[in-house]
Amino acid sequence: MKEILTSSIFLGAMITLLAFELGRIIQRKLKLVIFNPILIGTVAVIAFLLLADISYEEYNEGAKYITYLLTPATVCLAVPFYEQLAVFKKNVGAIIAGITAGVLTSLGSIFVFALLFSFSTAEYATLLPKSITTAIGIVLAEELGGMGTITALMIIMTGLAGNIVAVPICKLFGINNPVAKGVAIGTSAHVVGTAKAIELGEVEGAISSVAIAVSGLMTVLGASIFVRLI
Repeated sequence: MKEILTSSIFLGAMITLLAFELGRIIQRKLKLVIFNPILIGTVAVIAFLLLADISYEEYNEGAKYITYLLTPATVCLAVPFYEQLAVFKKNVGAIIAGITAGVLTSLGSIFVFALLFSFSTAEYATLLPKSITTAIGIVLAEELGGMGTITALMIIMTGLAGNIVAVPICKLFGINNPVAKGVAIGTSAHVVGTAKAIELGEVEGAISSVAIAVSGLMTVLGASIFVRLI
């Protein structure tokens, strides 16, 4: 059975897509935000690989083709931004200030945790890019001396958390302005969070996509400074 499965070069892609679709079906049926398709899909893939005794290397032979789409998918977020360009120009000062605050909070919180728990330089560098898109975060972590694989996991977990708690947090603190929602979600939860922002509205999705790009650039610059503080 294992030989039949692993003989296909598209095994990883097929498993990934089916697991994600399973997550969507479960979320539609149960209608609970905690049942995020990405979270369910991730658990389903891990469970399948363990049960079928398929190694990550065998799985990734096909899954890597989906990974290749990460960068162009991120670039495509420029489309909703272009459609809401007038909103961005009107609020550019507040948007930049919000993104800057978010980036500093992200880097600063990791710095504090590094001091409290005596992180090594590698562990510290691994966690610094946790709130930016995978395409940038993995490369940045490795350049700083961190572990790219762990960084990818942290980025996914951060995005999932942001996707799940974005709406409750906005309601809790009375954040109703669509621009503010977009800035907060995109800066803290990158692409996975932006998927939720797009569900909330066109403005939220557009501003969140801007926040991904700008916060990514700011984090690259900020992380190179923060990593020297430990």
